[in-house]
Amino acid sequence: MKIQVISLFPEMFQGVLFASMLYKAADRGIVSYDLINLRDYGRGPRRQVDDTPYGGGDGMLLMPEPIVNAIEDAKQADPSAVVILPTPRGKSYHQSDAKRLAATAAGLIIVCPRYEGYDERITNWIDEQYCIGPYILTGGEIPAMVIIDSVVRLLPGVLGGETSAEIESFRNDDGEVEFPQYTRPEDFRGIKVPDVLLSGHHAQIEQWRQQHSKPAA
Repeated sequence: MKIQVISLFPEMFQGVLFASMLYKAADRGIVSYDLINLRDYGRGPRRQVDDTPYGGGDGMLLMPEPIVNAIEDAKQADPSAVVILPTPRGKSYHQSDAKRLAATAAGLIIVCPRYEGYDERITNWIDEQYCIGPYILTGGEIPAMVIIDSVVRLLPGVLGGETSAEIESFRNDDGEVEFPQYTRPEDFRGIKVPDVLLSGHHAQIEQWRQQHSKPAA
């Protein structure tokens, strides 16, 4: 899978994409990352990418021309890629979306908004819009990282186990949260591992795990 990110601050992604599982996925050739600096598409000698909104209002909006030009260049590198815009007006992002994006053969192009937002006309070049939560962030970079992490970890060969991506938190579309888990020591400062997990009785262990899985709050 090819993942291209359009951002005014591509340096924000260095520590995320080139560490841990996301780096291993790239090192194994399962995924490739391309960080595109939106400033390179800015207008004039100052590489302007934003302007004041029509109708008045505080702040600056990203202009359509730099973003659309960046998207079109990214599309030349991967014509079938899905173009994603993290935005508060998008639909809520769920594990089912991550699974679907990971299952498709298409790559991803993620556009990271900044400032007070973007010219609405760019949405004509966007395939999917997502909101990762009911709160305000300073830009689309962190939501883009969330989407990338959630998708890449589901690609075959990334986690290293066939069932690793299935038996875990939020393991179904209803938002069921994974059961509590324990490891050594059996007794940590007087807090003991539940006896059933030490019993070796697999049916009882599975029943306990089902009982202690619960819907997300």
